Amino acid sequence: MRDLLQSRLDAFTVQPHEAATPSVMRRAAVALVVVEEGHGAETYGIQRLPQWSAAPALLLTLRAGGMRQHAGQWALPGGRIDAGETAEQAALRELREEVGLGIDADAILGRLDDYVTRSGYAITPVVVWAGAARELRPNPQEVASIHRIAVAELMREDAPIVDRIPQSPKPVLRMPVGSGWIAAPTAAFLYQFREVCIAGRATRVAHFDQPLFAWK
Repeated sequence: MRDLLQSRLDAFTVQPHEAATPSVMRRAAVALVVVEEGHGAETYGIQRLPQWSAAPALLLTLRAGGMRQHAGQWALPGGRIDAGETAEQAALRELREEVGLGIDADAILGRLDDYVTRSGYAITPVVVWAGAARELRPNPQEVASIHRIAVAELMREDAPIVDRIPQSPKPVLRMPVGSGWIAAPTAAFLYQFREVCIAGRATRVAHFDQPLFAWK
């Protein structure tokens, strides 16, 4: 599985976002952490991908209810890139701070496309290999709970969900999970991971918008 992900990311040409001035666009990074599924599939009744004995999953969190922005929403571990940091360094630091997962830089497999949010962030997604990742500790100030979402769930026939809203000329992207769904920007990263890393399709996501509630 790791070799497959590495080869697909090596063959993918990333489209970065270059802000005109740093003060206009804030930079952030998120970690798409590939782990063993463990018991995460039991929550959603998710079927495994038969070609791998240890079914792969991605780590997602539910943000703490006291957060100033996007409280209670699905998210990938991540946050603002500090001065002097690369996106990769920021993603690994946020992993330690949010879910207690400390891994080395050699676990980084590559990047996907930057995504610009309505709140003014240009977010760089970093794909990371973490294996079993048995010791996870949510930071209660930022994370309400940690979840392993099986990669097979991203491959559902009803994914992605694409809507049109009168407030935007762009299509709005969501990804179904269980009986619910996850909104962009997280949905954009999940969808591109599915397309590039699993399906082997060079699919872009920068043209997708977020639902209205996520514009703040």
